[in-house]
Amino acid sequence: MTTQNLALLKGLSAKMGYLNHRQSVIAQNIANADTPGYQPQDLTAVNFDKVLKAVDKRSGMAKASVSTTSSGHMSPGSSLRDPKTDDQKTVYEVAPTGNAVIMEEQMINSQKTSMDYGLMTSLYQKNIGMIKTSIGRGN
Repeated sequence: MTTQNLALLKGLSAKMGYLNHRQSVIAQNIANADTPGYQPQDLTAVNFDKVLKAVDKRSGMAKASVSTTSSGHMSPGSSLRDPKTDDQKTVYEVAPTGNAVIMEEQMINSQKTSMDYGLMTSLYQKNIGMIKTSIGRGN
C-alpha cells in the first residue's frame, strides 16, 4: 500500500494542486496588469460541503448527528457569518484602458494562496510523520 491510497493524503495533494494552479492564475493577472482591457481571472473555490456530501453518499457510512446538551451550546442549525468571506466581491477599480487588475488585491490573493499551500505541506509532512511513527520508523 502506498501513501497515495490514503484518502487524507490524496485530498491534501489535490488541494496543493489546486493552490498551485491558483498561484499560476494570480501570477498571470499580475503579469497582465498593464494590458489594456484585461480582466483578472480566478479559480472557482471548491465547495467542501458538496464534496463531503458526495463522499458520504459513496461511502454508505451512517451519518453522525450533532446535539446540544446545554442551553448555552450553539445549535447545529444556527447560521453564523463566515469571518473569511469578503463583503466585496466585485471589481471596484478599472483603469481608463479597461484593465481591472488591482495589484494590491492580487498580492493579497497570492499571499493567502502561499500561506494555504504552506499549511497543506505542513499537514502532509505531519501525517507522513505519524505513519512513520506507527510503523516504527519515526524520528
